Amino acid sequence: MEAIIPTDMSLGLIALVLLTALMHASWNAMVRAGTDKLNSLALMTGACGLLALPALPFLPFPTLETWGILALTLVLHTGYKLFLVRAYTFGGLGHVYPIARGSAPLLVALGAYVIVGETLSSIAIAGLVLVTFGIISLAWRKRGTSSDERKATLYALITAGFIASYTMLDGIGGRTAQSPFVYVFWLFVLDGGIFFCIGLYRRGWTSLVTTPSVWTIAFGGASLQLIAYGIVIWAMSVAPLGPVSALRETSVIFAAFLSSFLLKEPVGRLGFAAAIIVALGVMLIRF
Repeated sequence: MEAIIPTDMSLGLIALVLLTALMHASWNAMVRAGTDKLNSLALMTGACGLLALPALPFLPFPTLETWGILALTLVLHTGYKLFLVRAYTFGGLGHVYPIARGSAPLLVALGAYVIVGETLSSIAIAGLVLVTFGIISLAWRKRGTSSDERKATLYALITAGFIASYTMLDGIGGRTAQSPFVYVFWLFVLDGGIFFCIGLYRRGWTSLVTTPSVWTIAFGGASLQLIAYGIVIWAMSVAPLGPVSALRETSVIFAAFLSSFLLKEPVGRLGFAAAIIVALGVMLIRF
């Protein structure tokens, strides 16, 4: 019998989804705050794989078709992380995060329209305009004229391209596998192993294990990722997809606050306003 998904969301469920948005912005803040961004992300991703590893014996082995999708998405996930590290090397959390996260749904919506002819509602078009305006405001505000900020903008936009690509591919992978959890947990384990090895190759074992706050960065960040993902998957099973996805995009606003008050980065009024505009625009696209 087909499950009936309610059309409304309780306050408790809304609060949980907002919590996942804060968690997502928080682990990005941990990467940005690290003295070596590659080290931080390699440790975090590797720990995420370790935490997911015990689930594999209880899940079916992926089919050949699922393995093919996993192979391609692993390339995309790796590219995403490498360019995210580059973006945070040159720009702050309040600059990079809204551009990367806000541009991804923008690219998905435009790609769906151009490639498969998916029509856009007037609300979605309004959302696209808001996201575009917000991103332009972030990219070319006063500090955006420096060389580092221009590089941060470029790398953040490339990161968004990887996010949009793996998002669409992961959606296919979750439907193709025997269960979405088969796909997700194998992805966590393989992605964690690959990126940890990249960090090991680029920095060496000594550099990784001597990273300041190594255990907090590794297992703290990994726990945030896994818990946030688990809550969202559950929320999407008991509530409409559109509102859940839209609420998650408030992470852009959380990132602006974390950037200003935790990392002490000069976000400014325009930065906060642009982050809010991007979040509102993405919500309109998602609904």
